[in-house]
This record gives sequence, C-alpha cells and structure tokens, in this order.
Amino acid sequence: MFAGGGTGGHLYPALAVAEALRLREAGVRFRFFGTERAIDRRILEAAEHELVPQSLPTFALAPWRWPQVVHALRVAGRRCRKLFEIDRPTVVVGTGGIGSIPAVRVAAQSGILTALLNPDALPGRANRFLAKHADAVFVQWEEARRHFRKGSAVHVVGCPVRESFNRATPDSGIQRFELDPKRKTLLITGASQGSRTVNEAIVANLGFLAAMSDWQLLHLTGEQEYQEVRRAYEEASVDAKILPFTDFMSDALAAADLVVGRAGASTLAELTAVGRASVLMPYPFHRDQHQVANARCLVRASATRIVIDQIEPAKNAPVLRAALEPLMRDEAQRTAMAHAARRMGQGQAAWAIADHLIAMMGGEIAVQTPQSVEV
Repeated sequence: MFAGGGTGGHLYPALAVAEALRLREAGVRFRFFGTERAIDRRILEAAEHELVPQSLPTFALAPWRWPQVVHALRVAGRRCRKLFEIDRPTVVVGTGGIGSIPAVRVAAQSGILTALLNPDALPGRANRFLAKHADAVFVQWEEARRHFRKGSAVHVVGCPVRESFNRATPDSGIQRFELDPKRKTLLITGASQGSRTVNEAIVANLGFLAAMSDWQLLHLTGEQEYQEVRRAYEEASVDAKILPFTDFMSDALAAADLVVGRAGASTLAELTAVGRASVLMPYPFHRDQHQVANARCLVRASATRIVIDQIEPAKNAPVLRAALEPLMRDEAQRTAMAHAARRMGQGQAAWAIADHLIAMMGGEIAVQTPQSVEV
C-alpha cells in the first residue's frame, strides 16, 4: 500500500516503485491511500491503480487551524484501521505530504512494515514526523540523511523514476509530439499541476523566443493556465506545441535540448535520468525553500542554472532570458550540462527500493486475493 498524494511528486516515485515490484512479483496488488485532489484520480486512473481518497486539509501553520487538521487526521486514521482489518497490507510506503500520515502511523501501530520515500534534499514535515515509525527511509540525496534523527534507517538510493525514462529517445519524443526534427526544442513545464509564474515569465519572453528561429517550443502549461497561455502565444503570433498536461513526460524530456521548469525532486530525478540541461525556477512559496535546496544539488554538479522566482513577471522575465539566451546559443555548454546531469542519474532507484522492500518482507511478497473494501 502507498500512502500520500496531492502532487505528482508524491505519486510518480510511488508508481515507479510499483512498476518495479510488479515486474519482480507478477501477482502483487497495490492500493493508494491518497487525497481528494483531481490530480490523484487522473494519475492513478491512468496507471490503473486503486485510489482510496482522504479528505485532508493542507498543513496549517496558523494555530487556530490545528484542531481541524488533527480531527481530519484522526478520521482518516480510523478509515485506515478499518481497511487494514479487512484487507491487511504487507507493507505501507509513505510518499510524503499530509496524506501519508494516517496510513503509516496506523500501520506502525498494527505491526505492519513501513517505509518512506523522501526524494527532497530537505525532508518535509510529514516525513520528519513519520521517520520514527518507519522501518526504512529511502532518500535521493546524501545531504538529506542529516535531517533525520539519529538511528533512522536511511538509505541513499536516488529518487524512483518510471522505466520509460530509462528507455525514451529523442526520436520517440519528436514523434510523440509531432516536432520538427531539424529544430532544437525548448521544453517548458511547471510539473504536474503547471506553474503560473513560470508561464508568465515565458509569455513575457515570447518576442525573444520567437526570434530564436532554430528553436521550437513545447510548453506544458497546467490545466488552469492552458487557455490563457495559448491565447498569449496566438496574440504574439508564436507557433508552439502547447499542452495542459502529458502522460508521456519521458518522451517530452527526451525530445528537449533544454528545459525550463520547477525544481521538484521528481522533476530533477527525471532530468538526470534522461540527462538534459535545464534552467530551474524553484517554487517560491514553500516556507523551507526545499526546491532551492534540490536545485543546488544539480548546480554543484554544473548540471543546471537557477533563476530565483521573484513572482512578478517583470522581475522574472529579464533574469530568465539572461539564463536562457547563452544556453540556447551555445550547444557545447548545453551538452556539457546534459552530460553532468546524466552522470547524476540514478535510473535504477525504483529497482533498488523494490529489492529492499522484498528483502524487508522476507524475500517474497504475500500475494492475496483482491477484496472489495469500503471505508
């Protein structure tokens, strides 16, 4: 069982581990104890996995909201306990966020094996809290280890990526998105839910990007921004492939010569698995700025450039252009960054985690008959 959701970063690594486990043990069965956000349903339905949605608020810093959060966690915990009594999982893997807390806590209290996926350089509050309940914690970066309490079973294995990222080729991406093979491709992505400030910074630079005639744009806007961004391209008479979302991110990255995006841990794992140069605009609204910490792991390896997101398009646009223009004009520099990213890639992390989970369970997964469960 996987517990967590609400973003692609909390789901895609889990899907990669599920894929590896299924290839190891053909009859293994999965259930995702996720959230009620639309993205959980969209991603998990596409992957044909069962979703048990939880009604949970986001973490609240304001003290007057704490009772609501505690109550919601208790309700979700009771649902988990009921589910486990009817259909007991072999292991519960927390994938991060508040959605992971009820199932991991109840599993630990019930004597069920537990593990955490922690791909961020700075662990989130949920994973720091749950580490004491976990039999194993799998992290992407060595520097994450020091943020867990002494004695936590931390394993540095990388961030799981789906096998498609290890197989994708530029030709497959060009064909998938009907791109011109004679032109270089700039991929813009705000990750699974899109990014308003990334979109606005790109739109503010459409004149410059249109002048780079040997380049073409593949822009993944997110559902909410799609129509507005599309209109901006039309008004600027810039031809581009504009999509709200894709289930084929491995092909999108494989087709790209340069990527503009956020610095979520899954995004960086995918960039390094495929090996692509990038300009990263870390999400600016996290209190701990963990995406900045993630991006700096690639900066130290000379695999990316960081543009600090100042939120306002007028401030972001010139800084983004200053980072993009030399890279778009210098193929040797892009190639060096892509090779640096590739050297960081840990495309086998999902297999390593799957093997470790199987070892935790005594060398085999107990495959049970599916049961219909209502909680």
